[in-house]
Amino acid sequence: MAQDSKISIVDDDESIRSATASLLRSYGFRTTTFSSAEEFLRSPHVNDTSCLISDVQMPGMTGPELQSRLLELGNNVPIIFMTAFPDDRIHRQVDAAGAVAFLRKPFDSKLMVECVDKALHRSHQ
Repeated sequence: MAQDSKISIVDDDESIRSATASLLRSYGFRTTTFSSAEEFLRSPHVNDTSCLISDVQMPGMTGPELQSRLLELGNNVPIIFMTAFPDDRIHRQVDAAGAVAFLRKPFDSKLMVECVDKALHRSHQ
């Protein structure tokens, strides 16, 4: 499943983007990275993304706002959120809107891969 799945990673922190992409590529996933939600939305990858990994707190559009925008567009891509600042209210909000996971940075590499597998299973149902 990894070879035909594209994982998009949205985070304003370049080191997190590259480390997450490198981790997932080591498991055979194809990744594309974006420095903002707006950059992702302008890209040609919105409709061919099998799983989206997004930071919660970003300048401009936040991760939860990106999730809402995608749902408005009819795009129900599975989303894994990650944050250095966990907030129960935001966690409940994104879960209610269908998030696959809400991970605290720094996250466990194995847990991230398990969440991606879960998301890809959901997207291929």
